[in-house]
Amino acid sequence: MIVRIVFSAAVAIMAMTSIAAAQQPTPPETIKRTLLQKFDVPGANYETVIGLAEIMPNANIGRHTHPGIEGGYLVEGELVIMVEGQPPKTYKAGESWQLPPGAVHDAKAGSAGAKVLASYVVEKGKPLATPAP
Repeated sequence: MIVRIVFSAAVAIMAMTSIAAAQQPTPPETIKRTLLQKFDVPGANYETVIGLAEIMPNANIGRHTHPGIEGGYLVEGELVIMVEGQPPKTYKAGESWQLPPGAVHDAKAGSAGAKVLASYVVEKGKPLATPAP
C-alpha cells in the first residue's frame, strides 16, 4: 500500500512539473533572418548569399566565422561589431563594413535594435556561419 501511495505521488509530481514547464514562456528570438537571394558566382566554387537580419535591442548574435567574405550595411539602429584581435567598432544607420573570410567576430545591437543587409560570398557546400569558441 505504501509503495502504491509513493508511486502515485511521484507520478502526480512529475505531471505537475511537466505542466509547469510547458507553461513557461519561450524566450524571444534575438535575431530574425530573412534570405533575400542566393546565386552562384560564375566560374567559381562560390555562391553569393544576401539576407536581412533584424537583431533585437541589446542582443548579441554570438561569436562565429564565415567561409568567405561578409559585407554589411546597417539599415536601421546601431551595431557594435567585435572582430577578434581588433577594438570593437560602432556602426550607425547608413554605414557599411567588410569582414575577411574566417574572421572570428560577434555583434551587439544598440538599445533600439538593428536591421542589417548582409551579403556573403562563400564556398559552396559549407555552412554560411560556424560558431566560434
